[in-house]
Amino acid sequence: MRTLCLCLMLLTLAQTSWADMPAARVNGVDIGVLRLERYFSEYLEAQGRAVTSIRNPALYKRLRAQALDDLIDKELLWQEAQRRGIVITDEQVSAQVGEVEAAFGSPALFERRLADAGFDRAAYADYMRHELASQQVYAQLSAVQAPTQAEVEAFYQANRQRLQGAQNQSDNPSVIPEQGLVLARAALIGQLQTQARQSVRQRLRESATVELAD
Repeated sequence: MRTLCLCLMLLTLAQTSWADMPAARVNGVDIGVLRLERYFSEYLEAQGRAVTSIRNPALYKRLRAQALDDLIDKELLWQEAQRRGIVITDEQVSAQVGEVEAAFGSPALFERRLADAGFDRAAYADYMRHELASQQVYAQLSAVQAPTQAEVEAFYQANRQRLQGAQNQSDNPSVIPEQGLVLARAALIGQLQTQARQSVRQRLRESATVELAD
């Protein structure tokens, strides 16, 4: 289900040329209102929401701003990928497009969704190239070193109570200490990766010129 939602989100991220008027401008590149509205709909769908279900204006405004933030981050990552000269091959693009098409289960349905989103196959392949390049540079910039055993043990001691809840699912008491350290390592790596991603987004924002429409 998550894969299909991702596919739908990818298909409805409009090209920059869709812009009728800018919702934001990122280093001189427009993010159009139409692009934002289409993405916002899929952003909500991925959360199990629908635009028509949001009755609170403040909530609507907050969620729409979050969707715009996502698009700004995507544009910044693509621009960074260009600066770094990241190249995505035709084979990589073809494989990714094939996965998305397969998720729809029908070539005809895939073609209709492309048309609805304002794409033909060539334009969508170009969009996918941008998306893959952005993902690659994001992974490079947010890569973290594996924690040392001492760091894992210290993290385990500091978070023992929370980790023990997961440990207690085991019926074998002899594996609990080892299992706890395995859980601690995974949790620590996840925490470090989250912090790294946040740092990447912050650094890109700080070095960029981002203008929001009134």
